[in-house]
Amino acid sequence: MIRSSFRHIALAALTLHLVSSIAIGAAIADTAAKPPATVCLACHGSQTGRGGIPVKPWQGSVHAAEGIGCQDCHGGDPKDAANAMSPARGFLGVPAEEGIPAFCGRCHVGILEDYQKSAHGRALGKGGPTCVTCHGSHEVQKVTLEIINEKRCSACHPYERAARIKAAMQEVERNLVRIDGEITRLKQEGVDTDAWGKQLFAVRNRYHRLFHDVDVALVQQESAAIKGELDKLDDFLSRTDEERYQRKIAGAFVVGGFLVAALLAHLLAKSYD
Repeated sequence: MIRSSFRHIALAALTLHLVSSIAIGAAIADTAAKPPATVCLACHGSQTGRGGIPVKPWQGSVHAAEGIGCQDCHGGDPKDAANAMSPARGFLGVPAEEGIPAFCGRCHVGILEDYQKSAHGRALGKGGPTCVTCHGSHEVQKVTLEIINEKRCSACHPYERAARIKAAMQEVERNLVRIDGEITRLKQEGVDTDAWGKQLFAVRNRYHRLFHDVDVALVQQESAAIKGELDKLDDFLSRTDEERYQRKIAGAFVVGGFLVAALLAHLLAKSYD
């Protein structure tokens, strides 16, 4: 009776611990995923006119998902409603069109450099596109090849060149996504994937720098070189996976051998009885 009661108490304590751990973990994750509430959102979120327009697109953006708030781009004091838009508190407001690349480039330094070298960047101020022409101003999404599409590109020029660039990059992107998934799976299985993750990160950055180049031959050449790097990483991951599989098979045979030996020993001992 006492033992049964103790079991119930222990089970209840374990359940309470698990529930509280899950709740705390969810709260931490929720806090980490969302930027803190600011006076910017409190004011603009309640507006129905032009001032409220940026809020919803931003909430669905990669910036919001990464915790990048209004003040990170526009400056100002996000905790003081009276001085939130004061230049004395660093408020920058909305940049002029020619200033947009430098505005975004405060964080995206390498991308700004690539843009400035590109045909797009050289046409800045002469009717050429800025960052928001392709990425939007507040609805910015994580970049994939889908950003290169006929509707978007043909708004400014014929799509043919962009289509050739996209075709050159498609296999690289597919391999990047697949290898990233493989590394994630191995990590979840307890394998130390730190070095592979860093290698993939470097290759992915090299690939992303192609997005602002409109030289078809250069993009094709660089895509082929990046694909070669990914093939090497893929081969290494495949060999690692195969070695782990072989070790599992060998381990299963060893365990099976021990079980058979134990069974034979048991039967032998029983025969003597």
